[in-house]
Amino acid sequence: MSSETNQDRVFKALAAPIRRDLLDALKDAPQTTGALCERFAPLDRCTVMQHLKVLEAADLVIAHRKGRERWNHLNPLPIAAIHDRWIGPYAARAVEGLARLKAGLEG
Repeated sequence: MSSETNQDRVFKALAAPIRRDLLDALKDAPQTTGALCERFAPLDRCTVMQHLKVLEAADLVIAHRKGRERWNHLNPLPIAAIHDRWIGPYAARAVEGLARLKAGLEG
């Protein structure tokens, strides 16, 4: 059995809608864990912290303490790596195919 890669952890982290929502919340600016707990109020603090742990394990969130607060920052590099490895090459093939189809229909 192979060990889990960082890309596996990224896909696992992105599989849960709440974790994608947490990343969206961090997209524009870092936030404290307390602010994230308030924003996702239907969930208790422990649940939010568990989801943040999964995001940290995938290196999607970087957390650091500043005084009594824990600040969470979005790390976009793993998402860029997923794009470069999976999305970019597949999208390029699809665009090439559509361009050939368009040229065939027009010519």
